[in-house]
Amino acid sequence: MVVIDEALFLDGPPCVVIDKVKMTYRVQSSDERTVSSRGLKGALRKVLQRPNLVTVSALKEISLVVERGESVGIIGRNGSGKSTMMKLISGQVAPTQGGVYASSTPILLGVNAALVPELSGDQNVVLGCLAMGMDMDQIDAQFESIVELSGLDSAIYLPMKSYSSGMASRLRFAIAAAVNPEILLVDEALNTGDAQFSNRSKARMDELRAQAGCVFIVSHSLDTIRDMCSRVIWLDKGELIMDGTPEETTQLYQDFSSHLSKGNNISAAKIKDEARANLVATQILERASGRRAEGR
Repeated sequence: MVVIDEALFLDGPPCVVIDKVKMTYRVQSSDERTVSSRGLKGALRKVLQRPNLVTVSALKEISLVVERGESVGIIGRNGSGKSTMMKLISGQVAPTQGGVYASSTPILLGVNAALVPELSGDQNVVLGCLAMGMDMDQIDAQFESIVELSGLDSAIYLPMKSYSSGMASRLRFAIAAAVNPEILLVDEALNTGDAQFSNRSKARMDELRAQAGCVFIVSHSLDTIRDMCSRVIWLDKGELIMDGTPEETTQLYQDFSSHLSKGNNISAAKIKDEARANLVATQILERASGRRAEGR
């Protein structure tokens, strides 16, 4: 992840630019076709043979520009590349090909590495905020708002290991949102089933967007995506299938998933192929329009 040079933009830079990014991994495979595995001798050969490395494509070539004030939802089946995308944007991993550029350092919701289950919630607030670069005066000034956003009330003084997964998720969100990040990444942390927290977190993200920032949200909850996003991208098997409005994108994805669950694989593939074709056609038109504008 590289910080965008603002001098290159007359009207101010976008928040995030993903430029022809690909992400592949080399992983071990125990595919039985690589060795005869019949009988005891075959099983022994399989254990003793050198690891068979295969290339897995987590993300195929993807390009995106995310402007200030946008809240981008990322949807797709498990294994579609959603979390990989978030790791690339946050700078946790470098792409195999292409580049990711950001106007400031993105904050990935989840300060898990800094939080200690044996410590109380308020102690973890301090640890999490320190890990994000805040000093003690800033933490003291933000403490009450963090507790209020988390909705933990007096439970903030109990050991974090006693929290439910929903309580822990709310605390992580409240800590991550305390630093007023320009770019906030939220990965599956809002599915708590708590309506009050949903309203509070949406209000907080609206504040962040109003401060000329942007938000990325990964969630399997399409209701969360529709309520909190202004734009939605659909990934499937590492490929960008659709980039559109929350209503249209989630509806097509819902139709796709419904056909798959019923075993209607051909109908599901048709929905995905048509969505992908429309995306490609739109991208071609946008590039052509850009070239015409440059030629004036």
